[in-house]
Amino acid sequence: MFNIKSIPLRQVWPIGAFIIVLFIIWNTNILFQEIKYQERLKMEMWAMAQKEFIENKDPTNLTFKVLQQTGINPMYQVDLNGKILDFKNHNGDFGIDSIKLYESLEKIKKENNPILIQYRDSLTGKLLVNQKLYYGDSNLLKQLKYYPIALMLIIMLFGLLIFFIFKTNKISEQNKLWASMAKETAHQIGTPLSSLIGWTTLIKEGHLPKLSIGEMENDIDRLKVITERFSKIGSNPVLEFEDLVTTINETIKYLKKRTSNLILFKVKLSNKPVIVPINKQLLSWTLENLIKNGIDAMKGKGEINIYLEEKEKFISILISDNGEGIKNHELKKIFNPGFTSKKRGWGMGLSLAKRIVEDYHGGKIYVKKTIKTKGTTFALDLIKAT
Repeated sequence: MFNIKSIPLRQVWPIGAFIIVLFIIWNTNILFQEIKYQERLKMEMWAMAQKEFIENKDPTNLTFKVLQQTGINPMYQVDLNGKILDFKNHNGDFGIDSIKLYESLEKIKKENNPILIQYRDSLTGKLLVNQKLYYGDSNLLKQLKYYPIALMLIIMLFGLLIFFIFKTNKISEQNKLWASMAKETAHQIGTPLSSLIGWTTLIKEGHLPKLSIGEMENDIDRLKVITERFSKIGSNPVLEFEDLVTTINETIKYLKKRTSNLILFKVKLSNKPVIVPINKQLLSWTLENLIKNGIDAMKGKGEINIYLEEKEKFISILISDNGEGIKNHELKKIFNPGFTSKKRGWGMGLSLAKRIVEDYHGGKIYVKKTIKTKGTTFALDLIKAT
């Protein structure tokens, strides 16, 4: 089901800003047209008053009042030949034959259609007066023209600011990622390396335990696995069709040897192979991280449950512990690089798990359930083979 909460903010805000800008531009356009229409009505009323003034030798007080209220629009009254007879609300004190005055008239002509002021002889029908009234837009109307542009510029600047913040946060996140990656690499290599150093010391002292060669080979194999894992993180790993049941069992077998007897593993998997496209090394690493987190949450004593749920289009690996659970305010942060609730730790495990599952396998990893003092269940969804 579509969930808007799952969409990242960096994808939502440009759409929201675009919709807001469109709404404001649409609203501004309606206001612009309304003001323009009202100004047209005022100019037509003034032209009618001018016509009545020409026709009647004794015009009414209303006519005089309308003619005096010229408003704020620049007005140019011209004759049939285009000669300016009168002008009002013009910026600048130019003579009637001034070139600048006529240049201003040419600009005004482009803003609105002229209003005719005509008077015919009532007996002969002869056209006695044939004038045109050109008028320009008011300053308010001109400002409204540029308002959407100014708004778009503000939105763009706001967008650039948010992009800069996101970019800065991304760089900071990457720095944390690489720092945590370096620490995690040192931590992973440390155990087999310390073991090899110990075996080397014994050999130098003339001691050669029976199992030394085999154990050293195991440590070397472990170093190879660690190297391969980290090398795959920096590239696009190849997915191959593997049996998920075998991969999980091998991971559990490895962890059992290195885990306290106080940890009880309960595994419920399919009796038949479950083939999915995975990178075995990276998925095993993810499972290790999730199981180790569960062990840490139980403080080295408790029960780890691992079982599979087969859905129509994907396979879910569920890993549960009966530890302390995850605090509500930490749920949104647990997959962030560098975040950890442990006193000792670098917050790398779950971040790597998320990258491996979602970026490389096209799956999903999330906390399915967590209850205070009762434990947590992580779900790892992988797409089924088609």
